[in-house]
Amino acid sequence: MAAEAPPAVARPHREGLGTWGRLRRATPWWAQPLTVVAALAAFTGYSIWTSFFGPGPNHVAEAGPYLSPFFSPLWWKTGPVTPALWVLWSPLGFRATCYYYRKAYYRSFFWDPPACAVGEIRRRYRGETRLPLVLNNLHRFFWYPAVIVVVFLWIEAFETFDDRGHLYLGLGTLFLLLNAVLLSAYTFGCHAFRHLAGGGLDCYSCVRGGKSRFRLWRGVSVLNANHPMWAWVSMFSVVWAEVYVRLVQAGMPDPHLRF
Repeated sequence: MAAEAPPAVARPHREGLGTWGRLRRATPWWAQPLTVVAALAAFTGYSIWTSFFGPGPNHVAEAGPYLSPFFSPLWWKTGPVTPALWVLWSPLGFRATCYYYRKAYYRSFFWDPPACAVGEIRRRYRGETRLPLVLNNLHRFFWYPAVIVVVFLWIEAFETFDDRGHLYLGLGTLFLLLNAVLLSAYTFGCHAFRHLAGGGLDCYSCVRGGKSRFRLWRGVSVLNANHPMWAWVSMFSVVWAEVYVRLVQAGMPDPHLRF
């Protein structure tokens, strides 16, 4: 009588890495920091160019009902300096001190450290206790003026619907609205706002309005989970909205419906 074969041992099912996982594993270690350096340097360079050297009266990017987010809110158009200086200090300061961006440019520009599980290049680590990095601790204060700018972006996006009493639906309106949505997701998903909403509480039921603060904190946490994504897409949306306004300002037609 032939011996029976032993029963097959069930092996745990392991999913493959997938296309994206294999691509990331095959990518050289320096690809990500190089990409971050290129993107942030390009954004900084374009911000300087459009604010100080762009065409138009006092470099303002404005065309029909559209106003570039680099100049919003626009309180005056003429003066000794570009109006962008009254606006850019707030969102740029907010981004430069952002917890995610700090990790990104520390690793990419300074290699401090270049990646996880890699030792520090410097022999003595001082963190953010000395100038200029100690200024990053002002991030939670930059949040307040950044919110004001976001509010104005919403107001000006809705104002583009009105063209001398007629409903105006232009492609630029879509870009400005999308930019306001993405910037809101980035701003209100910020770690500083999450802490302000309820991250500093140990007992929600022990404070007035605790249930409301808990719901707010939970909503902010949903946005905060994807904070790196909001940081990047909102940065690109600002640039694209600015570029589109510049193109319309230069004479490119704006596809629209007018009622």
